[in-house]
Amino acid sequence: MKLYRNIVLSLEIMVAHKLRTLLSVIGIVVGVGAVVLMVSAGRGAEKQIVDRIQGMGTNLLTVNAGRTMIIAGRLRQMDTVRTLLVSDAQAIAKECPSVALAAPGVGKKLAVRWEDQDALTNVVGMTAEGFVVRNITVASGRPFDADESRAAKRVAILGPTASANLFASADPVGQQIRIGKIPFEVIGLAARRGMDVNGQDQDDVILVPLETAMRRILNVTYVQTVYVQARDSRALENAEKEIASVLRQRHRLDGKPDDFTIQNQATVLETERETTGSMTLLIGSVAGISLVAGGVGILAVMLMSVRERTQEIGLRRALGALRRDIRNQFLLESAMLAGAGGVAGVAGGAGLSFAISALGYWPTVISWLAAAVAFVFSVAVGVFFGLYPAARAARLEPIQALRAE
Repeated sequence: MKLYRNIVLSLEIMVAHKLRTLLSVIGIVVGVGAVVLMVSAGRGAEKQIVDRIQGMGTNLLTVNAGRTMIIAGRLRQMDTVRTLLVSDAQAIAKECPSVALAAPGVGKKLAVRWEDQDALTNVVGMTAEGFVVRNITVASGRPFDADESRAAKRVAILGPTASANLFASADPVGQQIRIGKIPFEVIGLAARRGMDVNGQDQDDVILVPLETAMRRILNVTYVQTVYVQARDSRALENAEKEIASVLRQRHRLDGKPDDFTIQNQATVLETERETTGSMTLLIGSVAGISLVAGGVGILAVMLMSVRERTQEIGLRRALGALRRDIRNQFLLESAMLAGAGGVAGVAGGAGLSFAISALGYWPTVISWLAAAVAFVFSVAVGVFFGLYPAARAARLEPIQALRAE
């Protein structure tokens, strides 16, 4: 019953001093709202990265010729190596128990033409298995098959960006394009895939059969990449070891460093998650500083309240109120101020997160756990900064308080 009366009294005081209440909690509102918004944006970025990595293929390992490094956020080839062959991909698929499929590939940025339209786009040669391994689907038309790949047919599948650059909004299927000076029939339009984890547009591409790319376009006998699909996600680590063993044996690398680099999808995913998680924590922590500023505001307001209500405190003490009753009253008021700011901050941060995502500015995923933690922390900040004013009020002597002007 006493708690109920204290809550009612605190609410009456907060309502009676609306402007002061607003000014005291504005720091808490901004702090909690910023934490909710930043964590939501961070989780949205993490989800976007996860979707991009998973969109590159299922249980994917990428074998690149030579050494590769991520520079300025992009995967770059550090040297030119011509030892990775189509037969290596065939050996990986045959000799590695943890591997389901292996699809070799080559690629180069080339000039492409249709009628009077020109574009510079990535021309990628791959086998029919590449559609499965790399999770590529055809939105219209059809994919090329193994027979067309073996026969080096001049057929092509356009990515949405490459199609838009050449054909605008027209249907490219059935049209003739020229890659360099070689004519190709467009047999399909790939489904949209978006950006990859390195920030490159996966839709600005033209897919052609591997043999066609190697013999007719690039005139090479080696491949740049082998895309490998493990049997399941648990087999990725074993598949990586088996691939390395097979390639070292085939390339006669006894005592020599690898002339290839294996990129594990699970490792990339974990690295990206750790990076985005660290950034979210950092930004959320910076936003949380506003909570401390809000706590200072509550401290100032509560000290002012103690001074204004000195006679009220003296009267309550004279009527039998204990020191702990006065202390608890002021602590409750501090907690309620901070709690009100916390609720408003969660509502504001969640609302902004929904709005930003709905308007397409940035994907957000609201973390209600982070919102709850921010709210609890805001109340804790209110109680902490209310301790001194509450103790000061409780120490007032009844006679002195009643005589105060």
